[in-house]
Amino acid sequence: MSSSLRLVPVTSDNVEAACELSVRPDQNGLVKPVAWSLAQAYTTPETAWPRLIADGEQLVGFVMAFLDVRFHPEEPGDPLRSGLWRLNIAAERQGRGYGRFAVGAVNDELRRRGGTRTTVTYVPGAHGPEEFYRKLGFRATGELSGDEVVAELELGPEPGQS
Repeated sequence: MSSSLRLVPVTSDNVEAACELSVRPDQNGLVKPVAWSLAQAYTTPETAWPRLIADGEQLVGFVMAFLDVRFHPEEPGDPLRSGLWRLNIAAERQGRGYGRFAVGAVNDELRRRGGTRTTVTYVPGAHGPEEFYRKLGFRATGELSGDEVVAELELGPEPGQS
């Protein structure tokens, strides 16, 4: 993994390349395509935080956070949550630490905004991301959002701070 990793905004200059990013075929039913995510971001700008993952000048993935969302607004006391909405790493780039970098960058952004935890939902089952998130410290809450498992990670202080 390169030291030139960074998140970059989606712009008119890179949106076409962003939409060409695709996960492995066995993951297609587990995460929506980038174009779908960008459409959701466009229609919910107050909630969505979409970014491309760049390694140098090469786009290697896409991550989108959600900010201050209620999963079950019809239920009294449903908390506001922020976390990972989508994570798409290009099929040929998986297994190189890009996903770990993206999750860390989202965690840093949520801390910067005053967040104390990161929430993620995922489709359980074969080829799914459950083990990836578990290794990063996410723990299932026992809750479902639709047919997806809800997991959370408590955020400590920013790296280098105590």
